[in-house]
Amino acid sequence: MIELPPVCDYEGSDYRTRFWEGQGRDYEDQVERIALRRLMPPAGDTLIEIGAGYGRLAHEYRGYGRVVLFDYSRSLLREAQAQLENDPRFIYVAGNWYTMPFVDGLFSTLVQIRTLHHAADAPALFYELARIARPQGCYVLEFANKKNLKAIARYWVGRQAWSPFSPEPVEFAALNFDFHPQWIRQQLLAVGFSPGRALTVSHYRFAPLKKLAPTSLLVTLDALAQHTGNWCQLSPSVFMQVTHPASGPTAVPPAFFACPTCKTPLDKPVDGRFTCPNPQCRQQWRVENGLYDFKEPV
Repeated sequence: MIELPPVCDYEGSDYRTRFWEGQGRDYEDQVERIALRRLMPPAGDTLIEIGAGYGRLAHEYRGYGRVVLFDYSRSLLREAQAQLENDPRFIYVAGNWYTMPFVDGLFSTLVQIRTLHHAADAPALFYELARIARPQGCYVLEFANKKNLKAIARYWVGRQAWSPFSPEPVEFAALNFDFHPQWIRQQLLAVGFSPGRALTVSHYRFAPLKKLAPTSLLVTLDALAQHTGNWCQLSPSVFMQVTHPASGPTAVPPAFFACPTCKTPLDKPVDGRFTCPNPQCRQQWRVENGLYDFKEPV
């Protein structure tokens, strides 16, 4: 069995209330939504958010017919399910992003915001996303920028050992990575993605400033500064509009789920379980109360 890279697990965490709700991050939330709207096609068939958590951005996908909220944490997906109630467009899937449980060429749009920084092997993740991406679709990617102004200043005054100018990712805490923009572009190109328009985001992510200045003013200024993304990327967060590979298979309905182990397309679940039809695999996966659980086999 191939050993997969480690995955950051938010199972049972209070991420929603500890990091977002009531935590003074209205500015970050609003500027990220602006960037997402600028880069994401407003409507389409199938969309997946990779690392959707509790569904913070789910209402941005109202123009899509089917929306997969994908996360490693079952508990966060249950929070999303409770928040979105019975909207039939949403499909809740728990699994490992290095072994996505979907057929090839399924999604017209991919969205990944505030989660790539947990990728211990970003190239392997990009390879898997390229597999499930429908040709000529759109991938909106956000990543933590290694070459940001704060990191540069700290490096120049000797308060930081790692160089923000070197291309390789830096793990500044366990399973928390910053990435150089040029390195990200190279890894995307290596698997067939085509990096395009970039936006710089969260220019004013500085706690004292957020206390002094009205949120609405900071949001307005950030929205203007985002347009510098194609020529000057010094903000802590960068959004990128990426085109899916130009060629490859396109999923034919009703094909949707696939065994994450051997990639064999799965038939409908029976008695709350998927069973892989591949006689050399035959692994089973649980479906419980609307949650498709591919995190580990039954």
